[in-house]
Amino acid sequence: MTNPLYDAYAVLQKVYGGGAHLKQALADTPVEEQNRARTVKICYGVLENDRWLDLCIRTFAPKNPKLPVRILLKIALYMLLFMNKPRYMVADNAVSLVKKLGKGGAAGFVNAFLRAFDAGRVRLPAGRTEALAVRYSYPDFAAERLVREYGEEKAEAIMAPRPARSFVRFRDGETARRCCEGRECEPTPFPNVYAFAHFVRDAGYERGEYTFQSVGSVAICAAVEPCGNLLDACAAPGGKSVLLAGKCARVTAFELHPHRAALIESYAARMHVSNVAVVCRDSAVYDAQYAAAFDAVLVDAPCSGLGVAGENPDIRLFRKEEDLPAIERTQRALLVTCARYVRPGGCLYYSTCSVLEEENDGAVRAFLQGGAPFVPEPPESPLRHEKTEYGLQFLPHISQGAGFYVCKLRRREGT
Repeated sequence: MTNPLYDAYAVLQKVYGGGAHLKQALADTPVEEQNRARTVKICYGVLENDRWLDLCIRTFAPKNPKLPVRILLKIALYMLLFMNKPRYMVADNAVSLVKKLGKGGAAGFVNAFLRAFDAGRVRLPAGRTEALAVRYSYPDFAAERLVREYGEEKAEAIMAPRPARSFVRFRDGETARRCCEGRECEPTPFPNVYAFAHFVRDAGYERGEYTFQSVGSVAICAAVEPCGNLLDACAAPGGKSVLLAGKCARVTAFELHPHRAALIESYAARMHVSNVAVVCRDSAVYDAQYAAAFDAVLVDAPCSGLGVAGENPDIRLFRKEEDLPAIERTQRALLVTCARYVRPGGCLYYSTCSVLEEENDGAVRAFLQGGAPFVPEPPESPLRHEKTEYGLQFLPHISQGAGFYVCKLRRREGT
């Protein structure tokens, strides 16, 4: 059996040291299978509490340790504070690992730090918003904007962690009934979509009996009305295209990158869906051959991702305020370009996995104020939400963890 800190260290080194996304780092790192659940828990837990753990280290370390030691201390502190592991066990394993990593000179420091650490002496910043940012490991700018837009109480509810769950969409009711029997699961407002605390993938996945799809993604698809010819303009990895193929006669899926376009094709094949055509192209660059060619277009735009930061804690680690202007330019370019692909009388849907107004209603407002010949038709949804000026805002604390936005715009006839 390996050192209980080792596998988590190997994964988190790729995240902190190499900028990898956590899910990809977990997939790319060989870990001890019998303890995979523990490793995943530690990796997610460390990132979910990154800023708090940094504060713990700053409180007790005379100077900031180098990255390998800092990662090791974060893992050890998480095990102490959130997993209630014995201090002697955590300290012994941390010292053993720091030596194995060739950092033996830091062994004495690591040992002394862990044996002296006292969580009761760690103090959050005095400022309320800064304290929320540290407590929930959000970037300062994100916490400030959430408090400004939603108020302190609701902003904290949005940022607060929730139990990890897997959302599974089943092929049909009979498959859902069979797979849910004897398992602890929570229904969603959508047919054959359930949330599981623990769901282990089996052969049914490859047979196309079910797929993993977030409740927010399903909610966006549910807001799209049936039509003949639909364009999914930012389609990878394919979940929305495949689900929408069930109520649209034809789905064209645009994807910029060839390897991600292949993911859509693979997804559709696994789910036995044959009416999805994948086109490898940039949806922000106009192509006259698609002018007014679609009854509906869905622009599920790139965004800050702050609505799904609860399930992707690396977003909180990497997202910077200076990223937002470029993201917003891309969102608006996609709207302007893809609007030209909608036939008169057809619908343009815009969605994000963000909870920031400027990426949601703000993007739609700028699009409409630019003279676009569209009128808002706010959709409905059975998933709990808040209505905004132009659409629906799903929020993590009321929408089964989903932080998504969707709006519906109809192109005026004769334009």
